Amino acid sequence: MEFNALGLARLQFAFTISLHIIFPAFSIGLASYLAVLNGLSLTSGRAVYLSLFNYWKKIFAIVFGMGVVSGIVMSYQIGTNWSVFSDKAGPVLGPLMAYEVLSAFFLEAGFLGVMLFGRERVGAWPHFFATAMVALGTFLSAFWIVSVNSWMQTPAGYGINDAGQFIVQDWWAVIFNPSFPYRLAHMLLAAYLTTAFVVGAVGALHLLRARHNAGPEHGTATSEGARTMFSMAMWMIAGTAPLQIIAGDFHGLNTLEHQPAKIAAMEGHFDTQSGAPLILFGLPDPEAGQVRAQVAIPKLGSLLLTHDPDGVVRGLSEWPADQQPPVSVLFWSFRVMVATGMAMLGFGLWSLLWRARGQLYNARWLQRVAVLMGPSGFIAVLAGWITTEVGRQPYTVYGLLRTAQSVSAIDAPAVGISLLAFVVVYFALFGAGTFYILQLMRTHPQPVEPGLPPSEPIRAAGIMPSPVLAGAKGARRP
Repeated sequence: MEFNALGLARLQFAFTISLHIIFPAFSIGLASYLAVLNGLSLTSGRAVYLSLFNYWKKIFAIVFGMGVVSGIVMSYQIGTNWSVFSDKAGPVLGPLMAYEVLSAFFLEAGFLGVMLFGRERVGAWPHFFATAMVALGTFLSAFWIVSVNSWMQTPAGYGINDAGQFIVQDWWAVIFNPSFPYRLAHMLLAAYLTTAFVVGAVGALHLLRARHNAGPEHGTATSEGARTMFSMAMWMIAGTAPLQIIAGDFHGLNTLEHQPAKIAAMEGHFDTQSGAPLILFGLPDPEAGQVRAQVAIPKLGSLLLTHDPDGVVRGLSEWPADQQPPVSVLFWSFRVMVATGMAMLGFGLWSLLWRARGQLYNARWLQRVAVLMGPSGFIAVLAGWITTEVGRQPYTVYGLLRTAQSVSAIDAPAVGISLLAFVVVYFALFGAGTFYILQLMRTHPQPVEPGLPPSEPIRAAGIMPSPVLAGAKGARRP
C-alpha cells in the first residue's frame, strides 16, 4: 500500500470500521438475549433470569454507547475522506442511512432508558415490551446497514444522471439487491454466535472459579446464574453454528454469481480450470500466478462452488490486473473466517456430547476451551468483513465506481494526522471501555431475592442508586 492520500484514507477507514463493527456485532445478539431473559423471567417466574438480565444489561449499555460513538465517527470520515463517493452515491445511500436513524436508532434510543431503569416505574410487562423494542431496533439497524453495504457490492435499481450521480429508479431493487438476503442472514447469525461465545465464556469462567472458591459470593444462587448462562450459550452455539455454515455456503454461491473475481482470489485460483481443487493452505504468489506449497483436496473446490466435481471455476487471469482484488489478504482472511466457523461447529457438537452425558457443568476442559473461545466471534466477524470489503476492491461501488475515483481532494499529511489521532483516541477510549466491560464480566451475577418489591432486584444488581432514583417510591412503602 502506498502512503499517499488514497492509501492513508483506505487505512483509516479499515482501522475505524474494524473497531466499530465489533460493537454492533455484540450488541445485536446481546439485545436479543436480553429480550429472551426478560421474557423467561416473566413466563417462568424464575428469579435467575431476572438476575442475568440485570447482569448483562449493564454490559449492553456500555457496548451500545461505544458502538454509537464509533459509528458517528464513520459518518464524518466518509464526508472528509470520501467526498466524491458521497456525492456520487449519496442520492442512493443517503436515504438508506436516514432510514436507519429514523427507524432503528430512534427506536433503540427511545426505549433504552426504559429498559435500563424503568422496570419499577412502568411494570414488568411494559418493561419487557421496551426490551423487545430495543432488540427490534438493533435488527432494523443491521437491516439498513447491510442493505447499504450490499448495494455497494451488488448495485441494482439505479440510474445515472447527467452529473454522474447514482439515482434511484426502483427502491425495492435498491434495498433488496441480489446479495442482501444472504448478507443479512450471515451477519445476524454471526452476531448471535458472537454473543453466545461471550456469554458462554463468562458462564464457564464463573463455573471454573466456583470450583476453586468457597466464599459466600460463590454460593448456590450465584452458581445457578453461571450454569444457566453457560447452558443457554451452549444451546445457541450448537444450534446456530450449523445454520451459519449453511448460510455461508449460500452466500458464497451468490458471490460466485455476482463477484466471481472475489471468489477466485478467496480460493487462490489464478487459472480457469475444471475439477478445481480446494486449497486448504498455501502461500499465494500473485506475481507468479500460483499458490506455492499448497495443501489441496482434488476437485473439492469445483464441487463446493458448482456442485459438480468437474465444474469449471474461473481464475483471476480472466480479469485485467487493475480489476483484480488483493489476493494474499483475501486468501488468508477467508481461511481465518472458515477455520473459526468450523471450530465453532466442533465446539457446539462437543457441548452436545457432554450434555447428553449429563455432565455439562462438570466438563472442565469444555469450560476452559469456552473461555479461550470467548473472542472467536469477533475474530470471525473481522475476518468476514475484511473478506467482504477487500474483495470489493478496486471498487467502492462494484464494477461502477473505483476507489481511486472516490477519494477527496485532500493532502496525505492531513489524512495521516487524523489517522494518528484516531489511533490514539480509539485505543484510549475504547481500551478503557473494554477494560471496564471485562471487569464487569469478572463479577458474579447477583441473585434476586424472592419476594422483594419490584425496585429491589434492580438495586441488588447494582443497576441504579436507590436514594436518587427510587427514593420517592421507597418512601411510600409501608
